[in-house]
This record gives sequence, structure tokens and C-alpha cells, in this order.
Amino acid sequence: MSTHHDAIVIGAGFGGMYALKKLRDEHGLNVRLFDKAGGVGGTWYWNRYPGALSDTESFVYCYSCDKDLLKEWDFNTRYVTQPQILSYLEHVADRWKLRPDIQLNTGVVAAHFHENDNLWHVKTDTGELHTAKYLVTAVGLLSATNLPDLKGIDTFQGVHVHTSQWPADLELAGKRVGVIGNGSTGVQVITAIAPEVDHLTVFQRSAQFTVPVGNGPVSREYVADVKENYEAIWEQVRNSVVAFGFEESTTTYESVSSSEALAIFERAWEKGGGFRFMFETFADIATNEVANKAAQDFIKGKIAEIVKDPETARKLMPRDLYAKRPLCDSGYYATFNRDNVELVDVKENPIAEITPAGVRTSDGVEHQIDILIFATGFDAVDGNYKRFDLRGRNGLTMADYWKDGPSSYLGVAVANFPNMFMVLGPNGPFTNLPPSIETQVEWSTDLIGHVEQTGFSTVEPTADAEQDWTATCREVADATLFPKAQSWIFGANIPGKKNTVYFYLAGLGAYRNVLSECKDAGYKGFQFS
Repeated sequence: MSTHHDAIVIGAGFGGMYALKKLRDEHGLNVRLFDKAGGVGGTWYWNRYPGALSDTESFVYCYSCDKDLLKEWDFNTRYVTQPQILSYLEHVADRWKLRPDIQLNTGVVAAHFHENDNLWHVKTDTGELHTAKYLVTAVGLLSATNLPDLKGIDTFQGVHVHTSQWPADLELAGKRVGVIGNGSTGVQVITAIAPEVDHLTVFQRSAQFTVPVGNGPVSREYVADVKENYEAIWEQVRNSVVAFGFEESTTTYESVSSSEALAIFERAWEKGGGFRFMFETFADIATNEVANKAAQDFIKGKIAEIVKDPETARKLMPRDLYAKRPLCDSGYYATFNRDNVELVDVKENPIAEITPAGVRTSDGVEHQIDILIFATGFDAVDGNYKRFDLRGRNGLTMADYWKDGPSSYLGVAVANFPNMFMVLGPNGPFTNLPPSIETQVEWSTDLIGHVEQTGFSTVEPTADAEQDWTATCREVADATLFPKAQSWIFGANIPGKKNTVYFYLAGLGAYRNVLSECKDAGYKGFQFS
């Protein structure tokens, strides 16, 4: 016996909660939201590791749709930590009265579209069966955990954890700790735990360019000014490229003198912020190798200046372009000056195996470890879609459909998967996420409203529209330097995963224009039945 709903939403993070609100409150639909977690928050429910912080500034890491909430919700630091974000999302769930329609501790294990009734048939890990006309997948961009396949991991006698599944009772004080991975999460956790542990061994997979985050308290006057100017702030955000709440530079690197360029970089370093450093300094760091090399050289100069041991500094020097997701930190490079911190470059000295007592590297050294932390990231963007039994027309599985790399139309819908709408699906915009989430949810729920008003049974993109959008995203990406670096934003962090385009890199303003044009043309590229 199954329970019927107008719409089923998967995921109780920023995207899923907003989709529930829009479909229920504005379109009058009966909606059920499922999440395998024990609480709302999505990414911010799971990622409770030490140092967890959004590197988007507080004033734009939130919903813009609730004007009263913007005025009421307070912040007192430039950036928000995981506990602060989780508290905010819990408040939103209560404020919007979402909880009665959210079913927690319930994972979706299968979702099949049945053509005989044009409904999605959904099965949960609790054995429940549900049907719905619409399926909204807000399963998270960065939530399908990636654990490397290391020889001997089953023999390890200590504790090993992934940063996205952090135990509340894990004691690090006085322990010998190893961290594998040093992307955004690794940089945060390494910096946070180094003063606490007895000894920290960092197993570096790729040296990173990272700049100071510049976190700290903000004045009451600053907060009041932000709240007074929120209309203009959000207007700028929605029409910008990266949607981080600052004006992107229009100055090219080669249009200024080398001394002026150095001063611009120095001011950005002092101010802090990874996206600010890449996009607020010069207009062409992400597209011009000369400008990119200048940014690289500046950060490498800082590494040499900060890190006292020349050999450690050498290992920390990135060998790639400055063309990955921009990182920022709370003292990452200086952490390696501590007597209790050791750096192992696993490109030069690979991990041979995990032993009962720790980690043996290929030089024969066994590093004694009590707690091994995997900061190895996620099977990003499409990983969660292939980890449950998701089937469209004719039993087509998403895992098969995307076996050569994920695709979508406009980042929100997929051919052969009718009435399914994705939040942060493949080839959506590469930005601060809440504004992109709002954009996609508002547009998709408007399309659902259109289907309801016109009496259609199904809507889905055409295969041609999907292929054209993928080609557009590839063309935009190839106009930048990003594809030339080995990065998770092209799938390079997962062994065997095809290195392909996963994002629309032209920015949020351009993306919103594309969506508007599609809607104004009668939802061009979609077919209704």
C-alpha cells in the first residue's frame, strides 16, 4: 500500500526546505520531504568537523526570499561556522512551519518513474512506499562521501573517520592524528586541530593555493548597514558572476604596473576571502595565464615567507595552475611551523598501506597514528544520483544514463526523467550556493505551477536541448583555465571518473538570463504531454 503526494522532495538542506515551502505555500501542493539525517540542515547537519566554516560571508550565506528574516536574523562575525548555519536552518524550518511535512531518519533507496500512471514510485529504507507526480532532488552537491581504497584499512587498530561523518564524542587531545587530504575541508580541519593534538601528520595529496579567510567580529554598525541595504545587496548578488556579495573586478592584470598589481594582491591578502582574491583583484585571473601566474607567484611568495623550514615550504608549493575552487584559511601555512606538525607529500612519497598502528609510506616509514581523518571530499555533483536506484522512462537508470558523465538541461532537469527537478544538478552555476539554490527552486517550482495550470501530465527536456546545454557549459569552461587544473569541479578527484564539465561557469547573472529566456519562450527545450 503506497501513500500518494503531489510532490516528493529528497533532502532537508537549503534547497529541499525552500522547495517544500514554495510547492506547498505558493502552489498549494501536498508535499512530503524525506531525509536520512536525524535533523534538518543537509550538508551542515553532517559536516561537524573542527573548523567547519562557510567561506561565503555571513550577510549572503542565507535565504534572500524572506525579507523579515533578513532583518531579524543576527550575525556577529564576518563568516558563519557550522553550528551557526545549522542553528539558522533549524530556525527556518520552525519559522516556515516545515517540520510537519519533513520525515527524518528516512532515506530514499529507490525512485522509479512509471509510464502507466505517470507517477514517481518511491521506496524508503524504512520499507515505506510512496507515489508522487513530481520528484524534487535536493540531494546535495557535496554529500556523496569519497573514501579512498587504501590497502590495509581494515587492519587499522585506531579510529578512522571521514570529515562528513564526524562522531560527537571523538577526543583528539593528546592523540597522534593523521589527516589525508587538504582541500577546503582538509585546510580547515588541519588548522583547527593542530594546537590540540599531540602530533599531526598531514598526508598531502595536492599542494593548495590558499589565502587568509579574514574572519573576525563585525560591528553593530556594519550589521545595521547591511540590513538597511539588503535590497541593493541582493540585486547585485543575483546579477554578479560568483554571487559572493562583492563587485567582481573589471581591471585586467596587464593593464596595471607590476607595483600596482602587487599592492592589489597585498590588499586582497590582508582583507581575506578566497573568491575575493581570485575575482575581486583582477578580471582575468581565471582566463589569462599571465594574470594567473602572477597570482600564483604572489601566494608562493607568501608560503616562502611564512613557512620556516625550506623543505616543508617546497612541498607546500602548488605545481598546478591557480584554477581550482578558491580556498581560504585561518592560518594554514603557519600551522606547518608547529613542532607537532609533519607534512608528507604523497605524490613524492605515496601511501603504501595502512597498518594496524598507522600509515606506512613507500619510503618504508611507518607513521604512528591513533586517529586517521579522511578529508578526501565527495563524489561531487552526480555522486548521490548514482548511489540510489533512480530510474526514468523504460527503466533507464541514472547510473547508466550518466555513465559517460552527467548531463542536464539548465542544471535542473534531465531527458527521460519526467517531472523530476534537481536542485544543484550537473551544469548548474558555480557560485555561492544559496542564491543559486533560490534561483533554481523558484524557476523549477514555477514550471511545476505552469504544468498544473495547463493540465499537462508530464514535462521533461528534449535530448537535443540537454546536449546543447552540455555543449554550452563545455564551451564556457574551455574559455577559462579551470579545465587545465586537476580538480573535483571536473571530477578529477575520483579514480576512474570521467573528467568532464560539471558546472556552468559564466556566472549567476548570465544563468538567470538563460532561465528567463527559456521561460519567456514558453519553456523552450521542454516537451509537455
